[in-house]
Amino acid sequence: MSAELQNDTFLRACLRQPTDYTPVWLMRQAGRYLPEYRATRAKAGSFMGLATNRDYATEVTLQPLERYKLDAAILFSDILTVPDAMGLGLSFAIGEGPKFEKVVRDEAAVAALAVPDMDKLRYVFDAVSSIRKALNGRVPLIGFSGSPWTLACYMVEGGGSDDYRQVKSLMYARPDLMHRILQVNADAVAQYLNAQIEAGAQAVMLFDSWGGVLADGMFQRFSLDYSKRVLAQVKTEHEGKRIPRILFTKGGGLWLDQIAEAGADVVGLDWTMNLGQARARVGDQVALQGNLDPNVLFAPPEAVREQVRAALDSFGNHPGHVFNLGHGISQHTPPEAVTALVDEVHAHSRRLRAGA
Repeated sequence: MSAELQNDTFLRACLRQPTDYTPVWLMRQAGRYLPEYRATRAKAGSFMGLATNRDYATEVTLQPLERYKLDAAILFSDILTVPDAMGLGLSFAIGEGPKFEKVVRDEAAVAALAVPDMDKLRYVFDAVSSIRKALNGRVPLIGFSGSPWTLACYMVEGGGSDDYRQVKSLMYARPDLMHRILQVNADAVAQYLNAQIEAGAQAVMLFDSWGGVLADGMFQRFSLDYSKRVLAQVKTEHEGKRIPRILFTKGGGLWLDQIAEAGADVVGLDWTMNLGQARARVGDQVALQGNLDPNVLFAPPEAVREQVRAALDSFGNHPGHVFNLGHGISQHTPPEAVTALVDEVHAHSRRLRAGA
């Protein structure tokens, strides 16, 4: 039996239920800005050495919770585990980001794609179980995956990209091949998230990091439709408990209304959106997550607190807000800035509730 959850504030906010304060967690909260993470990574020898070792993955997932009063933990892993399991050969060069040995750009490569055997991702599910046990009910655990479109960007480009030339060229020239890649990705991601839920994840998040690079019309056909395909297959309940699903499209503010109808419980917002206006647009349809600019954390603590208060005031005293950054935390962030952020979210949101 799993330990009883002592702090379910995050899960309640995801489901738009009243909470005593606004919960907060941060995208990439376990990462290079923490000296303790850098020490563990040095022991592991490499990023994948860290991500594929259950004990190291557990250790780094818990590190930010020892330092900050965060309301959720997020599995330490990478969004590219799924294409790696498809046999594309993932590697990380220091300072260069991810690279794939094989790229998916022609008919033969697309035809060879298949939903991988989830056993190849056993290390991820073992890490989820280990983290859940180590948390011992302290806070909920979030599992995640990259969205079908975001995974396709890396698979076609062979790594990160500045202009998405290869993937967009394929999309415009051979939409049939692009749709086939996305179908395989969507079904693989759905299985992957369900396996994380079975292993102990209490919420799951779909990172559509590169959805915002698409033109209007293309976003709906090649990104959103496939995020919907994932969400339609992902469990909404496990062992009698609701499993909230979060969908985050960086640069997706233009399509907020359509994203809110995709089937997720929570829509993540980047920092270009106004929280109050977003809430007015989606009403009670979904909860919202976000959306402080990560670069605010390079300002002095009082400026961090001021920006936190502005975001909370904008959303107002309503249920259904999970505080987060508008994208992942920068590796150069001073750790004490995060203390200011977390403490102010809790203190100011309690003041807002008290004044209601």
